[in-house]
Amino acid sequence: MKIMVVGGGGREHAIIKKLKENKNVTEIFALPGNAGMAEDATVVPIGAKEIDKICDFARENKVDYAVVAPDDPLVLGCVDKLEKIVPCFGPRSNAAIIEGSKVFSKNLMRKYGIPTAEYETFDSASDALEYVGKCKIPTVIKADGLALGKGVIIAGTREEAVDAVKSIMEDKKFGESGNRIVVEEFLEGPEVSVLAFTDGECVRPMVSSMDHKRALDNDMGLNTGGMGTVAPNPYYTEQIADECMEKIFLPTVRAMKAEGRPFKGCLYFGLMLTQSGPKVIEYNCRFGDPETQVVLPLLESDLLTVMQAVTNGTLSDCEVKFKDGAACCVIMASKGYPEKYESGFEIRIPDEIKNSVYVAGARSENGKLLTAGGRVLGVTAVENTLDEAIKSAYGKVAKISFDNAYYRHDIGQKAMKAIKK
Repeated sequence: MKIMVVGGGGREHAIIKKLKENKNVTEIFALPGNAGMAEDATVVPIGAKEIDKICDFARENKVDYAVVAPDDPLVLGCVDKLEKIVPCFGPRSNAAIIEGSKVFSKNLMRKYGIPTAEYETFDSASDALEYVGKCKIPTVIKADGLALGKGVIIAGTREEAVDAVKSIMEDKKFGESGNRIVVEEFLEGPEVSVLAFTDGECVRPMVSSMDHKRALDNDMGLNTGGMGTVAPNPYYTEQIADECMEKIFLPTVRAMKAEGRPFKGCLYFGLMLTQSGPKVIEYNCRFGDPETQVVLPLLESDLLTVMQAVTNGTLSDCEVKFKDGAACCVIMASKGYPEKYESGFEIRIPDEIKNSVYVAGARSENGKLLTAGGRVLGVTAVENTLDEAIKSAYGKVAKISFDNAYYRHDIGQKAMKAIKK
């Protein structure tokens, strides 16, 4: 089988490495991929949003199966066009709106009684400013559309809330994505990420994980696309998992079907475990990044088989099994990320740990791999315990070098404290 994976980051590299385990896979194309994936896939310089070119490539190269991984092409309708040529994994545009519009997803949860934070939506900056002038603080302000995982501002003071509204709606910090905003109550509790396979009817959750969004140690600094993850999340007990399936996962999939927007693909649930029960912080219409880099290494079942069951609507007949143990992924970034940073530095990765490294931002020049992004590498270890996985991941990080490298030193420590309690 020839497989095509649309996307170019660490998440896509993790998907590609897992798909390679299937003996029927003869070739994998990564569009656009990045230079660090070249040992695992044929890198094709077609952008993830160049949907017509992606379709032409699939047709011309007789691709047998396609995986569309990032949010942008999903929201733009890549699967809608591509599935006319080749079977696809990923939701159609009308279902991908669950991430493409936070206003849509919040209204969906309100309509169907899915637990989430109280909220108001605004398409007028003056109305939003009037509201944040008197709402409860802290509060959370979200751009309606896609913003590379950075369109959420937690305002700890009224001044910060006003600044957030102005920066999103007036200064257009996130472009058109900020034409509408959601202002919602600030929830407290442990955060949990749960990715789930769904064919629009059946839901098969993957192992839970814990993301680390802030740029600096001790959850300080700016929000990023994610600086590291661990799995499973120790706060996510079997009892909570059962409650989430009953009150959140199945109701969400049923709600989308009832709205005429059946969701087939990977549905990401960002959850907050509050004192009054689990609540949805956000939905994503695809695999999370860097959650994928700890979840897929723990998957025992064949990924391609599961994906095809999603596409064919036969997920209820498919076993989705995860191995015991734990995984930790540490993101190695360019110093200065998520703001200004320098790139173009040579990356040195010893051969013996290459299988554990997912390349997010790299280019090739004169046979050398160079940094080419904010998040450069995801370094993952799978061990019997979380403590061992954390130590192993940082041991691998110590063997990798590139100028201007930065990473957090406390990935998984909050999870370890929870285990020790």
